[in-house]
Amino acid sequence: MKKEELTILSLYDLSHSEAGEFLRQFTYPWEALPHIKDFIIELGKRLPEEEYEKRGENIWVHKSAKVFPTAWLGENVIIGKDAEVRHCAFIRGNALVGEGAVVGNSTELKNVILFDRVQVPHYNYVGDSILGYKAHMGAGSITSNVKSDKLLVKVHAEDGDIETGIKKFGAMIGDGVEVGCGSVLNPGTVIGRNTNIYPLSSVRCCVDADSIYKKQGEVAKKEDR
Repeated sequence: MKKEELTILSLYDLSHSEAGEFLRQFTYPWEALPHIKDFIIELGKRLPEEEYEKRGENIWVHKSAKVFPTAWLGENVIIGKDAEVRHCAFIRGNALVGEGAVVGNSTELKNVILFDRVQVPHYNYVGDSILGYKAHMGAGSITSNVKSDKLLVKVHAEDGDIETGIKKFGAMIGDGVEVGCGSVLNPGTVIGRNTNIYPLSSVRCCVDADSIYKKQGEVAKKEDR
Protein backbone atom coordinates (compact mmCIF):
# COMPACT_ATOMS: atom_id res chain seq x y z
CA MET A 1 0.00 0.00 0.00
CA LYS A 2 1.18 3.50 -0.80
CA LYS A 3 0.84 6.33 1.70
CA GLU A 4 -2.26 7.69 -0.01
CA GLU A 5 -3.98 4.33 0.52
CA LEU A 6 -3.33 4.43 4.26
CA THR A 7 -5.47 7.48 4.92
CA ILE A 8 -8.66 7.48 6.96
CA LEU A 9 -10.80 8.23 3.91
CA SER A 10 -9.24 5.34 2.00
CA LEU A 11 -9.85 2.82 4.77
CA TYR A 12 -13.20 3.86 6.24
CA ASP A 13 -16.70 5.03 5.36
CA LEU A 14 -17.07 7.62 8.09
CA SER A 15 -20.87 7.57 7.90
CA HIS A 16 -20.80 4.26 9.78
CA SER A 17 -19.47 5.53 13.10
CA GLU A 18 -20.23 8.10 15.77
CA ALA A 19 -16.52 8.88 15.46
CA GLY A 20 -16.82 9.99 11.84
CA GLU A 21 -16.40 13.72 12.38
CA PHE A 22 -13.71 13.16 14.99
CA LEU A 23 -11.67 11.04 12.58
CA ARG A 24 -12.14 13.44 9.70
CA GLN A 25 -9.71 15.91 11.29
CA PHE A 26 -6.79 13.50 10.88
CA THR A 27 -4.97 12.23 7.78
CA TYR A 28 -3.94 8.79 9.04
CA PRO A 29 -6.07 6.79 11.49
CA TRP A 30 -3.30 6.15 14.02
CA GLU A 31 -3.08 9.90 14.58
CA ALA A 32 -6.40 9.60 16.43
CA LEU A 33 -5.18 7.05 19.00
CA PRO A 34 -3.83 9.51 21.61
CA HIS A 35 -7.12 11.46 21.49
CA ILE A 36 -9.72 8.67 21.83
CA LYS A 37 -10.20 9.16 25.57
CA ASP A 38 -11.00 12.87 25.29
CA PHE A 39 -13.22 12.27 22.27
CA ILE A 40 -15.32 9.67 24.10
CA ILE A 41 -15.78 11.87 27.15
CA GLU A 42 -16.93 14.81 25.03
CA LEU A 43 -19.19 12.66 22.84
CA GLY A 44 -20.75 11.05 25.91
CA LYS A 45 -21.79 14.43 27.25
CA ARG A 46 -23.76 15.05 24.05
CA LEU A 47 -25.56 11.71 23.81
CA PRO A 48 -29.35 11.95 24.22
CA GLU A 49 -30.42 10.95 27.73
CA GLU A 50 -33.60 9.35 26.42
CA GLU A 51 -31.50 6.86 24.41
CA TYR A 52 -28.45 6.25 26.61
CA GLU A 53 -28.12 5.08 30.19
CA LYS A 54 -25.20 6.57 32.12
CA ARG A 55 -23.71 3.77 34.22
CA GLY A 56 -20.62 5.43 35.62
CA GLU A 57 -18.77 8.69 35.51
CA ASN A 58 -17.94 8.25 31.83
CA ILE A 59 -19.81 5.11 30.79
CA TRP A 60 -22.77 5.35 28.42
CA VAL A 61 -24.80 2.36 27.23
CA HIS A 62 -27.58 2.59 24.66
CA LYS A 63 -30.85 1.33 26.08
CA SER A 64 -31.21 -1.14 23.20
CA ALA A 65 -27.74 -2.65 23.76
CA LYS A 66 -27.36 -6.02 25.46
CA VAL A 67 -24.61 -6.12 28.05
CA PHE A 68 -24.21 -9.42 29.88
CA PRO A 69 -24.01 -9.10 33.68
CA THR A 70 -20.56 -10.71 33.69
CA ALA A 71 -19.08 -8.13 31.29
CA TRP A 72 -16.74 -5.49 32.69
CA LEU A 73 -17.03 -1.88 31.54
CA GLY A 74 -14.04 0.17 32.64
CA GLU A 75 -13.82 3.91 32.11
CA ASN A 76 -14.59 6.16 29.15
CA VAL A 77 -16.81 3.69 27.30
CA ILE A 78 -19.71 4.12 24.88
CA ILE A 79 -21.80 1.12 23.85
CA GLY A 80 -23.93 1.91 20.80
CA LYS A 81 -27.42 1.05 19.66
CA ASP A 82 -28.20 -2.69 19.36
CA ALA A 83 -24.63 -3.63 20.31
CA GLU A 84 -23.96 -6.83 22.25
CA VAL A 85 -21.31 -7.21 24.93
CA ARG A 86 -21.16 -10.87 25.86
CA HIS A 87 -20.12 -13.04 28.80
CA CYS A 88 -16.86 -11.99 30.49
CA ALA A 89 -16.00 -9.33 27.94
CA PHE A 90 -13.39 -6.98 29.41
CA ILE A 91 -13.64 -3.42 28.13
CA ARG A 92 -10.74 -1.81 29.96
CA GLY A 93 -11.38 1.73 28.83
CA ASN A 94 -11.35 4.36 26.10
CA ALA A 95 -13.59 2.31 23.81
CA LEU A 96 -16.34 3.22 21.38
CA VAL A 97 -18.43 0.18 20.42
CA GLY A 98 -20.53 1.00 17.37
CA GLU A 99 -24.13 0.28 16.49
CA GLY A 100 -24.85 -3.42 16.11
CA ALA A 101 -21.29 -4.40 17.04
CA VAL A 102 -20.49 -7.60 18.94
CA VAL A 103 -17.88 -7.84 21.69
CA GLY A 104 -17.67 -11.51 22.51
CA ASN A 105 -16.87 -13.79 25.38
CA SER A 106 -13.49 -13.10 27.00
CA THR A 107 -12.70 -10.39 24.46
CA GLU A 108 -10.63 -7.46 25.74
CA LEU A 109 -10.76 -3.92 24.35
CA LYS A 110 -8.48 -1.00 25.16
CA ASN A 111 -8.25 2.40 23.43
CA VAL A 112 -10.24 1.43 20.36
CA ILE A 113 -12.90 2.57 17.95
CA LEU A 114 -15.17 -0.14 16.59
CA PHE A 115 -17.27 1.08 13.70
CA ASP A 116 -20.87 -0.07 13.34
CA ARG A 117 -21.44 -3.83 12.98
CA VAL A 118 -17.88 -4.80 13.83
CA GLN A 119 -17.55 -8.29 15.28
CA VAL A 120 -14.84 -9.31 17.75
CA PRO A 121 -16.85 -12.24 19.08
CA HIS A 122 -14.51 -14.87 20.58
CA TYR A 123 -11.34 -14.53 22.67
CA ASN A 124 -9.96 -11.46 20.91
CA TYR A 125 -7.60 -8.78 22.18
CA VAL A 126 -7.98 -5.44 20.43
CA GLY A 127 -5.80 -2.61 21.69
CA ASP A 128 -4.87 0.79 20.27
CA SER A 129 -6.70 -0.04 17.06
CA ILE A 130 -9.52 1.12 14.79
CA LEU A 131 -11.81 -1.42 13.10
CA GLY A 132 -13.93 -0.35 10.14
CA TYR A 133 -17.55 -1.04 9.25
CA LYS A 134 -18.43 -4.76 9.30
CA ALA A 135 -14.84 -5.80 10.05
CA HIS A 136 -14.66 -9.24 11.67
CA MET A 137 -11.91 -10.86 13.72
CA GLY A 138 -12.07 -14.64 13.89
CA ALA A 139 -11.80 -16.55 17.15
CA GLY A 140 -8.52 -16.04 18.96
CA SER A 141 -7.18 -13.39 16.57
CA ILE A 142 -5.50 -10.45 18.30
CA THR A 143 -3.76 -7.15 17.77
CA SER A 144 -0.25 -6.88 19.19
CA ASN A 145 0.13 -3.25 20.13
CA VAL A 146 3.72 -2.87 21.44
CA LYS A 147 6.92 -3.91 19.67
CA SER A 148 9.16 -6.37 21.50
CA ASP A 149 12.00 -3.81 21.44
CA LYS A 150 9.61 -1.14 22.82
CA LEU A 151 10.61 1.32 20.08
CA LEU A 152 8.19 3.70 18.39
CA VAL A 153 6.11 2.14 15.64
CA LYS A 154 6.77 2.80 11.96
CA VAL A 155 4.28 2.10 9.19
CA HIS A 156 6.00 0.57 6.17
CA ALA A 157 4.31 1.94 3.05
CA GLU A 158 5.45 1.03 -0.46
CA ASP A 159 6.70 4.56 -1.02
CA GLY A 160 8.52 4.96 2.29
CA ASP A 161 8.18 4.54 6.03
CA ILE A 162 5.92 6.76 8.10
CA GLU A 163 7.12 7.65 11.59
CA THR A 164 4.06 7.50 13.85
CA GLY A 165 5.73 8.87 16.97
CA ILE A 166 3.74 6.47 19.16
CA LYS A 167 4.72 3.37 21.09
CA LYS A 168 1.33 1.67 21.32
CA PHE A 169 -0.22 0.94 17.92
CA GLY A 170 -2.17 -2.22 17.16
CA ALA A 171 -3.85 -2.40 13.76
CA MET A 172 -5.86 -0.17 11.46
CA ILE A 173 -8.43 -2.48 9.87
CA GLY A 174 -10.49 -1.22 6.96
CA ASP A 175 -14.18 -1.72 6.25
CA GLY A 176 -15.29 -5.27 5.55
CA VAL A 177 -12.00 -6.95 6.50
CA GLU A 178 -12.09 -10.61 7.58
CA VAL A 179 -9.28 -11.71 9.91
CA GLY A 180 -8.89 -15.48 10.15
CA CYS A 181 -8.91 -17.40 13.43
CA GLY A 182 -5.73 -17.39 15.50
CA SER A 183 -4.05 -14.58 13.56
CA VAL A 184 -1.75 -11.97 15.08
CA LEU A 185 -1.73 -8.44 13.69
CA ASN A 186 1.62 -6.99 14.72
CA PRO A 187 2.27 -3.33 15.65
CA GLY A 188 1.82 -0.98 12.71
CA THR A 189 -0.33 -3.30 10.62
CA VAL A 190 -2.76 -1.62 8.20
CA ILE A 191 -5.28 -3.70 6.23
CA GLY A 192 -7.19 -2.24 3.29
CA ARG A 193 -10.92 -2.60 2.78
CA ASN A 194 -12.55 -5.95 2.00
CA THR A 195 -9.37 -7.96 2.47
CA ASN A 196 -9.25 -11.50 3.90
CA ILE A 197 -6.46 -12.67 6.19
CA TYR A 198 -5.84 -16.43 6.27
CA PRO A 199 -6.19 -18.17 9.66
CA LEU A 200 -3.03 -18.46 11.77
CA SER A 201 -1.35 -15.57 9.95
CA SER A 202 1.26 -13.28 11.47
CA VAL A 203 0.82 -9.95 9.71
CA ARG A 204 3.43 -7.22 10.08
CA CYS A 205 2.89 -5.02 7.06
CA CYS A 206 0.36 -3.04 5.05
CA VAL A 207 -2.03 -5.24 3.05
CA ASP A 208 -3.77 -3.91 -0.06
CA ALA A 209 -7.53 -3.56 -0.25
CA ASP A 210 -9.51 -6.35 -1.94
CA SER A 211 -6.77 -8.90 -1.33
CA ILE A 212 -6.30 -12.34 0.17
CA TYR A 213 -3.35 -12.50 2.56
CA LYS A 214 -2.03 -16.07 2.63
CA LYS A 215 1.34 -15.46 4.27
CA GLN A 216 4.16 -12.93 4.26
CA GLY A 217 5.08 -12.32 0.63
CA GLU A 218 2.08 -14.18 -0.74
CA VAL A 219 -0.90 -11.89 -1.23
CA ALA A 220 -3.40 -12.47 -4.02
CA LYS A 221 -5.77 -9.94 -5.51
CA LYS A 222 -9.43 -10.89 -5.25
CA GLU A 223 -11.02 -11.67 -8.60
CA ASP A 224 -14.11 -9.75 -9.65
CA ARG A 225 -17.26 -11.78 -9.31
